[in-house]
Amino acid sequence: MKGLEAVLAVARRGSFRAAALELGMSTTALSHTVGRLEATLGVRLFNRTTRSVSLTDAGREFVERVAPALTEIRAAMESARSQRETPSGLLRINASFQAGREIAPLVLAFLRRYPEMQVDLVTEGRLVDIVAEGFDLGIRPADLVPRDMIALSLGKLQRYAVVAAPAWFAAHSTPLSPADLPAQECLRGRLPNGALLRWQFERGGEPVQFDPKGRLTLDEAAITRAAVLDGAGIGFFIEQDVAEDIARGRLIRLLEDWTPPRPGFSLYYPGRRNPSAGFTAFLGMVREQAARLSQRG
Repeated sequence: MKGLEAVLAVARRGSFRAAALELGMSTTALSHTVGRLEATLGVRLFNRTTRSVSLTDAGREFVERVAPALTEIRAAMESARSQRETPSGLLRINASFQAGREIAPLVLAFLRRYPEMQVDLVTEGRLVDIVAEGFDLGIRPADLVPRDMIALSLGKLQRYAVVAAPAWFAAHSTPLSPADLPAQECLRGRLPNGALLRWQFERGGEPVQFDPKGRLTLDEAAITRAAVLDGAGIGFFIEQDVAEDIARGRLIRLLEDWTPPRPGFSLYYPGRRNPSAGFTAFLGMVREQAARLSQRG
């Protein structure tokens, strides 16, 4: 089983190093595990060079046949575990960076409540296929959840925030509407799918989209924040990423009346016939939190 998991991880990641990180083992140990399986089979499954790893024809056929069988084995194991009354085992969650920060307090509360549980929370910008990459749950903005998934709102609304540094305002006039934004002064953001982010505004039910034309394009909120703090131009963020900067006066907010609350993050997962006790318990805590936030609202 361990050898099969190792081969599928390398095939999925296209790298021994990335697969080793995913499996929580050293690259050397992973290489030995794959090598032992290849020796047992009497055939090479991977072509290895110093720069790349790719499946051989035999390896490709092996993975195509083994992957569905391993999925069935995992399902059988989850079905058996679901009979336990006490949640235990590993829960793997994939989230965007912002969603990871939001769910972290709930994950810590979950681990305190269920000491036999483990959680592997992976945060990344790209939108992954959680089934293909072995995750139990995903967390993304509601509008990015795949249509074939079951979605559960985390209950907290999000807002966008348009901000610039005080130094920027010293040399520019203050925009009063999206139409006033100087497009060349607005930093561009790249989404995980490679598309450029269009800034979304709304007031009085009137939606407006804005295309920034700045010279700098970035794909990570923390780097964009640093650039805006340095006076590089106007940035467009999820509010929580710059809330402290606004409160401390390091950044000044623009067009706040054009950025109303919007649906926040959703937790999502594929339909399951026999969810584990740990999986069910975590969903229960998410629902509890969403209900509390709804009552406050």
